[in-house]
Amino acid sequence: MSSWIKRTALVAVATAALMGAMNAAFAEVVYNRANSGEPETLDTHKTSTVQEAHIMRDMLEGLVAYSAKGEAIPGQAEKWEVADDGKTYRFTLRSGLKWSNGDPVTAEDFVFSYRRIMDPATGAKYANILYPIKNAEKINKGQAKPEELGVKAVDAKTVEITLEAPTPYFIELLTHQTSLPVHKGSVEKFGKDFVKPGNMVTNGAYKLAEFVPNSHIKLVKNEHYYDAKNVQIDTVNYFPTPDFAAMVRRYEAGELDTTDDVPADQMKSLKERFKDQVKLGPYLGTWYLVVNSSKAPFNDVRVRQALSMLVDREFISEQIWGQTMQPGYSFMPPGVGNYGEPAYMDYKDTSPIDREDKAKALLKEAGFGPGKPLKVEIRYNTTDNNRNTVIAVSEQWKQAGIETSFINTDGKTHFAHLRDGGDFDVARYGWIADYSDPNNFLFLLKSDNKGFNYGKYNNPQFDKLLDQAATELDLKKRADLMKQAEAILMKDMPWIPIMYYGKSNLISPKIKGFVQNTRGVYPTRFLSKTQ
Repeated sequence: MSSWIKRTALVAVATAALMGAMNAAFAEVVYNRANSGEPETLDTHKTSTVQEAHIMRDMLEGLVAYSAKGEAIPGQAEKWEVADDGKTYRFTLRSGLKWSNGDPVTAEDFVFSYRRIMDPATGAKYANILYPIKNAEKINKGQAKPEELGVKAVDAKTVEITLEAPTPYFIELLTHQTSLPVHKGSVEKFGKDFVKPGNMVTNGAYKLAEFVPNSHIKLVKNEHYYDAKNVQIDTVNYFPTPDFAAMVRRYEAGELDTTDDVPADQMKSLKERFKDQVKLGPYLGTWYLVVNSSKAPFNDVRVRQALSMLVDREFISEQIWGQTMQPGYSFMPPGVGNYGEPAYMDYKDTSPIDREDKAKALLKEAGFGPGKPLKVEIRYNTTDNNRNTVIAVSEQWKQAGIETSFINTDGKTHFAHLRDGGDFDVARYGWIADYSDPNNFLFLLKSDNKGFNYGKYNNPQFDKLLDQAATELDLKKRADLMKQAEAILMKDMPWIPIMYYGKSNLISPKIKGFVQNTRGVYPTRFLSKTQ
């Protein structure tokens, strides 16, 4: 072979190697992310679940956003100022903001979005979380016009929000999915179909490429996002995986890079197999059994108290959940901001035997016993952990002669049934804090909260205490009012707290930037993945 041919061959090899390296460098980075439930909707004003929030947070960004640590940071607003009276907030938008279709993001977009979620015609089940905004409650109840909402555009870059009263958690509240904006032009052009691939316009780090029900949701990088140059993952695929055992198998096979939960009964095995890929941490939330207190015999407080007393929370948290959850004896978990210690059940430190004896006595007083057993139907959304938990509860209730049956559906169907006022006896539910304040838990059970008060609980004294707390500026006095309200729940037991949440994830070593946090938020824009 001539020297010329040899040199040509060497150049060809070198060029091929260089091209291969360049292709590797510019290869699409794909992140496959498990999500333990199928979203019911991608309309930010109609979403309400944590699983929906994960997706929405990647596609849309509010005035305030979450950091990788789950802390409130500037989002579309680069800064904000608060008036001396604590009731007026002025947000300055970043320069050059754009929607994914290239349209500019302006202050009017946020005015439109806040008015839309408060408009009764929208049917937003979660609108009441924004009631601190001036006239929001009146508008949502049809007592005022959307134009009267305390949100206005001072100019194209300035959003001013006026509150009914000083609200210490307001900035953190704006990280919630209800404060994510929608693109006015798309909503007006496509109506309810504005959330479909090809129609949906976003202002966050990603945009919607595909939504295949019961299969996946594909998001791709939004080149118009203001921080796009620092977004390192090109594509994120969300896979609905309510079967946690199957989720683990897919993770082990490399089909998933992260999980958003794990089968708790496998915790020992998971730690042995995956070692430090198992990430555990606290999570600001409570796992409940909601009792339909508007329906006999569950409208009898003695029946609800007995159902609660018979639950062995230590057994469930240790044996069913592998200590990834902690026994829950209060409506709110410990550690909620602006509060202090929760109001616990008065039988928290009573022995299980004494509790069982008291429960049997209460059931007897309510007219139930060997000849007339209490019959309870538990409705729950299907996951391994939930199924094992309600079965354990039913076995514990059985000790007092209670007969239990079950109805289980997927998460989408389960939560829609509750939100739409469907009939039930007892239903599994969980609440993860949207913001760290007692109001975010207690508001769930106000009698006028049609969107979340699933068991139709109605106690005027409880409502009155929350109303008083809403106008109390002294944080210590406000916390005392809230604790009195929680103490009422621990006597009335309309929702039975079972456990305080913990967060459990499997995280591939390829995923960098993951930070376990009490809010359970992991925006994809802060993550990266090695090939």
